[in-house]
Amino acid sequence: MFDNLSDKLQEIIRKTSGNKELTQDNMQEALREIRRALLEADVNLRVVKAFISNIKDRAEGEEVLKGVDPAQQLVKIVHDELVALLGKETSPLNLTGHPSVIMMLGLQGSGKTTSSAKLAVKLKKEGKNPLLVACDVYRPAAVKQLQTLGAQINTDVYAEEGNTDVQTIVQHALNHAKENGFNVVILDTAGRLQIDTDMMAELLLIDRIFAPHEKLLVIDAMTGQEAVNVAENFDAQLGLTGLVLTKLDGDSRGGSALSVVYCTKKPIKLTGTCEKIDALEDFYPDRMATRILGMGDIVSFVERAKEVFDEEEAKKLEKKMAKAEFTFDDFLNMKRQMSMFGSIDQILGMLPGMNLKKEDRDLISHEGEKQFKRIEVFIQSMTPEERSNPQLLNSSRKKRIAAGSGIPLHDVNIYIKQFEQMRNMMKGMNQMKGMMGKMGGFGLQKMMQSMSKFR
Repeated sequence: MFDNLSDKLQEIIRKTSGNKELTQDNMQEALREIRRALLEADVNLRVVKAFISNIKDRAEGEEVLKGVDPAQQLVKIVHDELVALLGKETSPLNLTGHPSVIMMLGLQGSGKTTSSAKLAVKLKKEGKNPLLVACDVYRPAAVKQLQTLGAQINTDVYAEEGNTDVQTIVQHALNHAKENGFNVVILDTAGRLQIDTDMMAELLLIDRIFAPHEKLLVIDAMTGQEAVNVAENFDAQLGLTGLVLTKLDGDSRGGSALSVVYCTKKPIKLTGTCEKIDALEDFYPDRMATRILGMGDIVSFVERAKEVFDEEEAKKLEKKMAKAEFTFDDFLNMKRQMSMFGSIDQILGMLPGMNLKKEDRDLISHEGEKQFKRIEVFIQSMTPEERSNPQLLNSSRKKRIAAGSGIPLHDVNIYIKQFEQMRNMMKGMNQMKGMMGKMGGFGLQKMMQSMSKFR
């Protein structure tokens, strides 16, 4: 997400670091390059003008300090303005109703129905009992799609086959929710290929009669400039309460995210980053700003880790590591949990201090995933006894594993040697308390470093 913009901003900052102080000349050059980078990222022109103007005002003001590294000054100024552009602070969902009603809005293809299901998963994790309501009675198979997703996430879906009166469906759904203990109702409304009168009339009717606590517009981040027009139109007629930005992982430019908040004055409340059904997250402007500037996002990293790793299993694993009892089965289990965490590319984007360009992250991610798959095949070619007790791996067993996995014997020997080295190193990391259970950032980074050496 924001890959091209991030690369360009980091390059601008690196150039600035060669100066002794911020001057009018070198600041003007930096501003020209920032402006170009934002336009190339498909940021709306009026947003670019306001952003550059704000940076210029701050750079020429009293906030620029003599003797302070100019690159650090520029990072601070750009970071603060990015945070302001993205909405300054997190805006949580309004869930005060009994039940709370969330109306999901958007054009066809924006990811509205999938986001509705992802939102249900998120709310269930937070202790809520959501009900999905199929309000799209026009798109073929729309109801079926929501029902399929509901079954996948074990969440009830209210639908009325053959009924095209959306007002009645919503009323019946609310009655059903109150009678059966659902405290959040998610309305998956109908989308269109474009905004039209009939579409808005139906949505306005739902809004007027049922007064949803949240009216969330789902926007495909890859829509670009058109996202601003869509958001402004929906907001003008319905009065949006927030935005949901989907497919951020597929958008190398990211201009829509930087534009819609400024243009609508409505907060981004949630973001979707991949196709996984649990991949919907609260939006934090400050965290996003640090990631755009290549500074990582360790807070989100730790929060995600806490969700993924089982605390009891982590404690057992830590004890094994301390005693050098870590097995190949344990490695596989750790690898599988790491895959739940996200791709290597996503993990690298969250770690501070990496400052890697997109192509470098892609290369590392590609090679890392390929190597992990190769190692997984290697381990699965062992017997259960061999995976539990690596000391059993004599020459004949190694030859059998090499033949069974299709991996050269030389590489098999290297993998076994690296595994032993990793295991011994982990034994010396006994001071890392709660490495995965309590999930301090230090502990998880050390674990990842250990795993990366096994290739």
